[in-house]
Amino acid sequence: MRRITSAVAAASVAALALTGCGTTAPPADNDGPVELTLWTGFTGGDRAAYEGLIETFNETHDDIQVTMEVQPWDTIAQKLPSAWSTGQGPDLATPNFDPNIIGKYLDTNSLLPLDSVGDTSLLFPAAIDAFTSGGKLYAVPANVATLQLYYNKALFEAAGIDAPPATVAEFKEDVAALTGDGVVGLSVAERETIQMWPILQWLDGGDLVDENGCSVLDSPESVDGLQSWVDLAEAGALPVGLTGAESDSLFSAGKAAMQLNGPWAAAGYKDAGIDLGVAPVPVGVNGPVTLGSTVPMAISAGTDHPAEAQEFLEWWTGKDAQRQFALASGFPPVRTDLADDPELAADEIVATFAGALPSARLYLVGITGATQVDTEAYVPFIGEITRGADIASSAQAASEKIDTITGCAGQ
Repeated sequence: MRRITSAVAAASVAALALTGCGTTAPPADNDGPVELTLWTGFTGGDRAAYEGLIETFNETHDDIQVTMEVQPWDTIAQKLPSAWSTGQGPDLATPNFDPNIIGKYLDTNSLLPLDSVGDTSLLFPAAIDAFTSGGKLYAVPANVATLQLYYNKALFEAAGIDAPPATVAEFKEDVAALTGDGVVGLSVAERETIQMWPILQWLDGGDLVDENGCSVLDSPESVDGLQSWVDLAEAGALPVGLTGAESDSLFSAGKAAMQLNGPWAAAGYKDAGIDLGVAPVPVGVNGPVTLGSTVPMAISAGTDHPAEAQEFLEWWTGKDAQRQFALASGFPPVRTDLADDPELAADEIVATFAGALPSARLYLVGITGATQVDTEAYVPFIGEITRGADIASSAQAASEKIDTITGCAGQ
């Protein structure tokens, strides 16, 4: 991507060929299209929707062609930092499903500032805030999603419950009432997936950190709220220790009455024969709230084609592309001006998940050491308290660890 001697270039190509690492295509001939390479980790059931966007873009742009290389997120995490910091690798990438990852690539000056990707005021505001640093935008949302309440209509009918819960109090009552005969009331994962436990905390008025990055896990609201959910876990209504895949399998098998999950799960549950309902997360003590997620899509600072790469991002976040993607995937569009689109409003899955965007919160966004806070403090904390540890003392210990990571300790 950057100009280097032919000898070094040959060695680099040979090394990358041995490792299977994708590289940016050489500059196009004057008579040919610009070739761009995009690395993504979209390996799940929604992969076809992303591939459909690439196909549509290539069909409608003779002067730019994009090749999307799909690989596991862990593989991207291993290869991309060094590739981009040395001016190699793909033109574009989704570096991670964690929006906080942008800071890591800014530290190595690996990202191209975006100044030609259209009107970003029409994109999901929380994502744009997360991807902006020093007044400059460094990524656009490849997608946005919210977590909503999946429920098994057949199990609700069998239990004599005629509607999904609307408040957090009804939620807890239904979780207990729907548990029995090999069925759990709520399947919630605690690791190897998007976070779900913060939603349960937010519903009761608790939280993980405050606006200064200081832990509030040990606040009365957090401790009391978590105790009520741990009590349900101890009663067998909330299975303990599940990965995301295990939680999904439990719901797919008809062994869980409810689950918190994103739009990517809907098609699989329908294919599994679940009489599926999707409802808003019950309203918490401080109003509606759920967890939102977004995956950043960024451009390498070393790309030979910054204008064409930004043109692609503008198209990706445009109305036509987002309408196509939403209808194919069930995800909400990343744009705020498609709320009244007739096609999207008629799609139950899209409309339900899009309706939660105004109350959606990104997890630990903007918090120093967010990944460490999650993996080294919060996930172990949830594991401890759902396995019998005292919540107050565990929360105090986790809070001390969080404050050390975020730099809040001693303030």
